[in-house]
Amino acid sequence: MKQMEIERKFVVRELPPGLLAATTSTLIRQGYLQIEADYELRIRQRGTQFWMTLKRGSGLKRLEQECPIEEVLFNMLWPLTEGRRIEKTRHLLLENGQQLEIDVFAGELSPLVLLEVEFESVEKSRRFKIPEFASQEVTEEKAYKNSVLATAGIPNMSFTPNTSGLTNIQKGTK
Repeated sequence: MKQMEIERKFVVRELPPGLLAATTSTLIRQGYLQIEADYELRIRQRGTQFWMTLKRGSGLKRLEQECPIEEVLFNMLWPLTEGRRIEKTRHLLLENGQQLEIDVFAGELSPLVLLEVEFESVEKSRRFKIPEFASQEVTEEKAYKNSVLATAGIPNMSFTPNTSGLTNIQKGTK
């Protein structure tokens, strides 16, 4: 099934105190089986669900094909993603009728926090009111693609995100 993904991405410099307390959160592990110039094939564990996803293109509008897979297949393929993985806790927040996904990265990508917002159309993405806590749009910056983060690590940032207000659970650590 072909689906167009229209998504904007922002770096979060500092989360307002208590913002994540009102969210639902899920631990996400994802690894890349193949990364090419114009497409990527990944597997993802989101809570108790497992997915395989092919993404083609970059920037605001990309082709995305996704299908559920069995846990046994995920576990069989996971070792093949060594060196091309990310872990993050995704917090879902509804603001002005729009679902916001706040990703708090763990491990070597900590203290990176990104905001992702998906839209039904390019026009709706243009009308989106950017929350005050989103400090820099990185939608078109390849260094902030998850596949690049998984292989190249955290990009050079001109600031260090302030995650001091997050609990260990919100950060995705124990």
